[in-house]
Amino acid sequence: MKTIFVTLLFFGLALGSATAQNKMTKPVLQHVVLFKFKPETTPEKVNEIVAAFEALPSKIKEIKGFQWGTNNSPEKLDKGLTHAFILTFDNEKDRDTYLPHPAHKEFGKVVGPWLADVTVVDFTNKAK
Repeated sequence: MKTIFVTLLFFGLALGSATAQNKMTKPVLQHVVLFKFKPETTPEKVNEIVAAFEALPSKIKEIKGFQWGTNNSPEKLDKGLTHAFILTFDNEKDRDTYLPHPAHKEFGKVVGPWLADVTVVDFTNKAK
């Protein structure tokens, strides 16, 4: 009886783990934004811009995830882009709601004057 219980417990845990893994790998839309700031942009201004970007998930419910960091690639292929941001959306519809959202438009006014270049790439991940 104890062996049957342990076997059932093991299979239950394995099934639960597989279910959790499937949830973590469902296709989502990734919105990748890369910034190159103008030379006159101070570190304080960059911090202000990053803080404004970080605030968007609390203002726009369609944003399901937010990550960012600064370039540290040794390959020297960054073309001057220094900051990378990845926003996660459940689907294209949610991304399409985000783009014209007033909070996103307001952020554009904050960052726009300081950008020398911006690159945006969206993709639906193919994680399995």
